[in-house]
Formats: sequence, structure tokens, C-alpha cells
Amino acid sequence: MRIVIKRAYDEPAAGDGCRVLVDRVWPRGRSREELALADWVKELGPSTALRQWFGHDPQRWAEFRERYRQELAAPEQRARLQALLDAAGAGPLTLVYGAKDEQHNQAVVLRELLEHECRHRATR
Repeated sequence: MRIVIKRAYDEPAAGDGCRVLVDRVWPRGRSREELALADWVKELGPSTALRQWFGHDPQRWAEFRERYRQELAAPEQRARLQALLDAAGAGPLTLVYGAKDEQHNQAVVLRELLEHECRHRATR
């Protein structure tokens, strides 16, 4: 499965496959139609406290990644990750996010975890 990340302010493309918004907060100025989403899984976004602490400060990136991964390790979050993979099937999955920083955002961490899970599924 191909998993890509894309800003909410970039136009959807035919090859995006299953597009899922992974922010807790809706991206400003964008409608559901403009985003062309299959789903909005806001519960997979970082907690409000973690998001506010991080503030998209690249100096806090390593610590943010670790804290966010801990949040995603909760059983209900693991189930949501599995459901996201199941919903995408074998087609492409596009994780849509609103942050300006394309290298330091939650979608990067989610893609890492989902790719790891896909590799793990392939060995079963």
C-alpha cells in the first residue's frame, strides 16, 4: 500500500486514493468538498495539550514524535489505525493535514506507524 501525506491546502489529485483528514482541528478556509475526503479521523490527531505544547517548533520535534507515538499506542488508537488501513484497502492512502511545516507534523508520524504496520501485516 502506498501512503502519502498532503497538505489540506494542496489540491486533491486523482491518484490520492482514500483521502483522510488526520487533524483534530478543521483546516481554516477549506470546505469538505474542496478537501474531497473519504473521512475525518480527528481522534488520531495529537491531543490538544500535545499540539499546543509542540506549537510546530522544530526544536521540539523529537520529543513531539515520542509523545505522539505514546498517545497512538493506546488500544483505542491502535484500533483506529487498523480501521484506517482496512478502509484504504490495497489502494493509495493520503493523510491530509493542515500544518504549514511539511516535515514536522503529525501526518509524518502517522505515515511512519502505518507503513510499519503494513510491513508487519505482510509478514503474517
